Amino acid sequence: MLFIRSLLFSAGMILSLMTVISSASLLFAFPVKVRSAYIRNFSLINMWLLKKLCGIGPHIEGLENIPMGPAIIMCKHQSAWETMALQLIFPIQTFVAKKELKWVPFFGWGLSMMKPIYINRGAGQRAVRQLIEQGKARLDEGLWVVIFPEGTRTGVGEKRRYKVGGAMLAAESGYPVVPVAHNAGVYWGRRAFLKRPGTIEVRIGKPIETKGRKPDEILQEVQTWIESTVDTLPTRRR
Repeated sequence: MLFIRSLLFSAGMILSLMTVISSASLLFAFPVKVRSAYIRNFSLINMWLLKKLCGIGPHIEGLENIPMGPAIIMCKHQSAWETMALQLIFPIQTFVAKKELKWVPFFGWGLSMMKPIYINRGAGQRAVRQLIEQGKARLDEGLWVVIFPEGTRTGVGEKRRYKVGGAMLAAESGYPVVPVAHNAGVYWGRRAFLKRPGTIEVRIGKPIETKGRKPDEILQEVQTWIESTVDTLPTRRR
C-alpha cells in the first residue's frame, strides 16, 4: 500500500504541475505577486494530496516569529517537501536556484514566473554579486527570498557547510533572516520515491537582525540555530 499511495501521489503531483503551470501561462503579463499567488495552488493541491494519500502533514511552531515585512528565509533542505510548504507558510516569495532548473519542463517554467534568482554555481564571486544585487531588488519589491544555505538537499542527520552568499545578501541589504528547521527527510527523503506517513516537525526561529553585522557572524548564528534545532527533532518515524 505504501508503494501504491506513493505512486498515486506522484501521478497527482505531475498532473497538478502540468495543469497549474499551463494555466498560469495566461497570467504571464500580470505582476509577479499575482503569478506567484496563483502558482501556490500547486503547493495547496499537493499538500492536500500528501495528507490524504500518504498520511503526511506538518506540525508548525513559531508562526508568531514571522515578521510583517519581507525577509530572507534560510531553511534546512532535506526534501522536495519544504519547497512547497514554505510557499504556504510564508508570504509571497521567490527562490535562489541553480540556473539549470529553468530548463526543466513545467517545473522550470513555473519557477521562472516567480522571478527567481538563478545562480551559476561555477561563477564564483560573480554569482555571489548577482545574488546580492537581484536579492536586494526582490526584497525591495516586497518579495521574500528563500535560500537553502547548504546548496543542496541533505540526508537526515547529515550536515554540510553553509554557503555565505545568503548571509552576504542579508548584511548588505539589512533585511532580517528567518531561520527554519524541520525533519521532512524522515518522511520524504532526498530522491526517495516512497512517502512514509507521519508528522513533519517545523520550527520557525525569531528573526535574526542583520543591520551593521558581518556576513560570517550572521551565517554562524543562522547555522547554529538551524542545526541545533534540527538535532532536537525526531530522526525516525513516530
